[in-house]
Amino acid sequence: MPKWTDSGELILPEGYREWVYLGSPLTPNALNGGEAGFPEYHNVYVHPSAYAIYKETKVFPEGTILLKELQLTQEAQEEDGSRSEVSGRGYFPGAFNGIDISVKDSTRFSESENWGYFNFGHHAPPYAATAAAAPVEACAQCHIDSADEDMVFTRFYTILGSN
Repeated sequence: MPKWTDSGELILPEGYREWVYLGSPLTPNALNGGEAGFPEYHNVYVHPSAYAIYKETKVFPEGTILLKELQLTQEAQEEDGSRSEVSGRGYFPGAFNGIDISVKDSTRFSESENWGYFNFGHHAPPYAATAAAAPVEACAQCHIDSADEDMVFTRFYTILGSN
């Protein structure tokens, strides 16, 4: 379950790389006119108990934490941002570059359809230890307008069974 400070800020979870890995969408700057909203890999994790409930019910339970760790691509060698490695030409993960978290809590976040969104920094680690919820227009509005199920872009995570 999420942990909160006395002032209501979310505490950055520990051990999230041991959670259930959902996937890594990538929207590089080179394919988006140099202006991608998130030009990194989005390595997305969900804590195991929420994943188990979702797989059984297709509903994210109260207290679900979805954590997105941003990871830059390695330095480009080609105009499209790609590079060549022994496996071929493509995009390859580089340095970590931020953490965003969404938390399902209908009591705290009813104004944003039961999810709160948090930014622990869009830069190299170390990240902030705590974060306040972002205003609805900063993150939630995109999810309200465009997400697939329960404010989550499930189409990007085949493991959830929605493709």
